[in-house]
Amino acid sequence: MHPYDYADTTFAAYEPGDAPPPRRSPRQVVIAVGALLALILVPIAVDRFATARVESRTAKAFQEGMHTPSTPEVHVRGFPVLTQLAAGTLRHVDITAHGIPASDTTGPLPVSELSLRLTELRKSDDDTEALARSAEATALLSYADVSDALGLEISRGTRPGQVRASVLLPTGDDVTVAATVSVLSGNRIAFKDFQVTGGPLPEVGRLALGKVFEQPIRLRNIPQGLRLRSVTTTESGLIARLSGQSVTFRSADGSRGDSAEGGSSYGDA
Repeated sequence: MHPYDYADTTFAAYEPGDAPPPRRSPRQVVIAVGALLALILVPIAVDRFATARVESRTAKAFQEGMHTPSTPEVHVRGFPVLTQLAAGTLRHVDITAHGIPASDTTGPLPVSELSLRLTELRKSDDDTEALARSAEATALLSYADVSDALGLEISRGTRPGQVRASVLLPTGDDVTVAATVSVLSGNRIAFKDFQVTGGPLPEVGRLALGKVFEQPIRLRNIPQGLRLRSVTTTESGLIARLSGQSVTFRSADGSRGDSAEGGSSYGDA
């Protein structure tokens, strides 16, 4: 064989006349991309729908159980929520409620705002209550409501953790007194270190006002299992911080009224 004959045979496979590999049409690319997006977006959309539904049902149950005038804000955290619902436990739930009224019988102090961070929330078998493994809460108690509870005009004091009260005496003199807020067992807020900070106050008046501050205020209209840990003063009111284990939320009157939307069910968890 001639040397050049071998060379011609070797390079024959690379002749430019050979057909190029097939290429996908633009339409095929669009279809492939669309299918991929569908695989990603459809499960997300379904999960978001389930999240919105369980948030709505939880908000309704909380409103009925705590008798709030407006629907609380509920946010279920963590993705996907569908797997949490299937397991029967929502890992993290945040609830913010406004205008929780005082207890009908003994609780004199409403809660202006209650913010809850719940961990591992699940409902009972009979669907009348929900139980969180643990919870942290912040409650705002307005000075107007504290004033109504004590019968004195209460405002923020000059020192951290201190409240003050203004009292108009029958003589026309204006007297200011102060006390320090603190925590007592049984979810009670105490007023200690009572003192007169301004104006003339006879001893009989000092004793009378001192007795007003001697009686602590108990927080009764909060979910069972929360324990008062601290209380501080702000411009708008007292901030009470609470936490607890096995915190229970009950539907209205401890029973569920069934409806097309599932009554007072705490979601599907």
